[in-house]
Amino acid sequence: MNVHASLAAQPSLSCTSETARILVAEDDPMFRRLLEGWLKQWGHDVTVANNGAVAWAILQREQPPDLLILDWMMPGIDGLELCRRIRADRRSAYRYILLITAKDARQDLVSGFEAGADDYLTKPFDRDELRARLRVGERILKLQDDLIRARDRLQFQATHDALTGLLNRGAILETFSREQERSRRTRVPMAVLMLDLDHFKRINDTLGHLAGDAVLKETATRLTHAVRSYDSVGRYGGEEFLVVLPGCDSNQALRIAERIRCAIAQRPIDTHEAQLEFTVSIGLTLASSEHSANEVLAIADAALYQAKNSGRDRTIIL
Repeated sequence: MNVHASLAAQPSLSCTSETARILVAEDDPMFRRLLEGWLKQWGHDVTVANNGAVAWAILQREQPPDLLILDWMMPGIDGLELCRRIRADRRSAYRYILLITAKDARQDLVSGFEAGADDYLTKPFDRDELRARLRVGERILKLQDDLIRARDRLQFQATHDALTGLLNRGAILETFSREQERSRRTRVPMAVLMLDLDHFKRINDTLGHLAGDAVLKETATRLTHAVRSYDSVGRYGGEEFLVVLPGCDSNQALRIAERIRCAIAQRPIDTHEAQLEFTVSIGLTLASSEHSANEVLAIADAALYQAKNSGRDRTIIL
């Protein structure tokens, strides 16, 4: 997990704009140019393909068009086969397919829908009817985008601390267990840091909880900038934080711990009430394969306790 990304308020998704990006797959050059001209007049970003194979290649790109206008009859891969391939690809987002053809028999219409088409136009068709049908597709794509965003917001809220944006207790413990199992399997060392802000209670007692919240948020920011991109940082509870360091031996973990400690103490934290100098105590341990997850956490907690009792603003390794 990229810890820097975890501070974002919400995950960012590509959003369907007011006018969708459209792929036109049509082998008739005159009709293709006509469609392209109309679509560009309506403000669409248009990609064209002169056969089904080219269209399929375009759809394999990282960000293919959202809405597809496919001619039924094309050399190589026809529109029906393209529909089937698109619907069989479960990895990509849903794409709205408008199938166009000179066929007008009822069975042809049924075959088109069964292959995965969302809508169907018979040539020749009215320009305004095409635009109206495209608007239906855009509304459906926007609904899909809204649902995905809502799902991801809920997922983010379920796994992240609302105040700091870090992983919450459940999520960081799950990450720790997963990384410990990987460490056992690969025999690559990993380390765990347990951190506690020194004298944090004084802030809440003297300046109030808003000042305390400001300290916690700034601590989270400094923490994530002090670790590696593939380390995981979570709010363990209150003013305690847990850092999971995969692929770290004791020397590497100690260097990271000291970098964190210095980052917290390097300059005062602005709480709007006062400029507060702050320090952190850190307990460090390696996640030995001989110990369970709870035992490793208990050792890290004991190291943290020693750091607190030894004068604070230090790292103790056990």
